[in-house]
Amino acid sequence: MFRDIQNNQTTSHIMMIEPQNFGFNEQTATSNVFQKNVGLDKETIQNNAIKEFHQFVEKLRKHGINVCVFKDYPIPATPDSIFPNNWVSFHEDGTIILYPMLAENRRLERRSDIFMRLKSKSRFFIKQVKDYSAYENDGLFLEGTGSIVLDRVNHIAYAVYSSRTHHKILEEWSKFTGYSICGFDAKNENGSEIYHTNVLMCIADQFAVICLDAISNPQEREMVVDTLEKSGKKIISITFEQMNHFAGNMLQVHNNENKHFLVMSSQAYESLTAEQQKELKKFNKIIHSPLDTIELLGGGSARCMMAEIFLPQKP
Repeated sequence: MFRDIQNNQTTSHIMMIEPQNFGFNEQTATSNVFQKNVGLDKETIQNNAIKEFHQFVEKLRKHGINVCVFKDYPIPATPDSIFPNNWVSFHEDGTIILYPMLAENRRLERRSDIFMRLKSKSRFFIKQVKDYSAYENDGLFLEGTGSIVLDRVNHIAYAVYSSRTHHKILEEWSKFTGYSICGFDAKNENGSEIYHTNVLMCIADQFAVICLDAISNPQEREMVVDTLEKSGKKIISITFEQMNHFAGNMLQVHNNENKHFLVMSSQAYESLTAEQQKELKKFNKIIHSPLDTIELLGGGSARCMMAEIFLPQKP
């Protein structure tokens, strides 16, 4: 049986999808309060998203991070394809996991041709594909590392229960991967459900960024704090306002020289206080890039755009 036993929290290999039809997704808007439908024409939206995407990729590569870019297909239209971490995760033993998605048009993002290209062009080893997508037929969903934020070294999966994160699949996923589950409920300042865990929190090698105010149940909040502290994480707390600027949607990566970086959007970075920025820079350098259009219409940010590749590489 597969057990995702990893020694590293971070990877130097990232998969990203260049969008062809980026835009406001009506099918996800009811459960994602971060999305805003603004009065821009489709061409402007797509051009802005492409510009932001390539600036982001260029910054990552400039710092020595390996980015595998795949271009989305123009047909069928998949407005959220820029967020691949929701449909797939790649693991150290060569396992790929596919996830059930709530929105029907997001299910079209899953592409096996990407796996073949990772195998042939980048020489990644693929042992097996575990596919949970059949749960879509039962109306049950678990949207990858949007739904679950992983402490990969301590094998803990943090999960906010929501319409996109169902406990039944989470329990099955836990048995398969060997991760323990730290599950809880979370809402924004208006009482709306937090749709994905990774807008609330980020787990890095030595620290965690989290909006504790979103966990209204005192017992659950205490459980999360206790779990983080016992696993050796320094807690850096953010406010609702900072979460709404995507300050929870960060990802720690490293480059070929094993230098660590915390990646986020410029909006997220600018929402942090000088003291928070200083605290984070004690652990790693920060890379930030403007993602305003993507964040506004897509309701996701930097972390959502990066699918970590932990697959082993052949020499």
